[in-house]
Amino acid sequence: MTDHDPNLKRWVETWKQAGARLEAIERQRLRNYCYEDHAAEIDELLEIAYRFARPRPTNGLVEQQRWFAKLREQKPE
Repeated sequence: MTDHDPNLKRWVETWKQAGARLEAIERQRLRNYCYEDHAAEIDELLEIAYRFARPRPTNGLVEQQRWFAKLREQKPE
């Protein structure tokens, strides 16, 4: 396919429309999700996360400050 291929342009447009529609469907599905009906599955997933969790050596504030310092260095004056 080339940049001038009409099929490519149609394919891109189709996925743009489909992507927006799929996103709307997913938002609606999450809005209507009944957590009470799935409490057992949710508990199992949380249990798996707890079982394999590793403690972090820090709470992330040092890393955050490191990122802020980098951003300050990059800021044009």
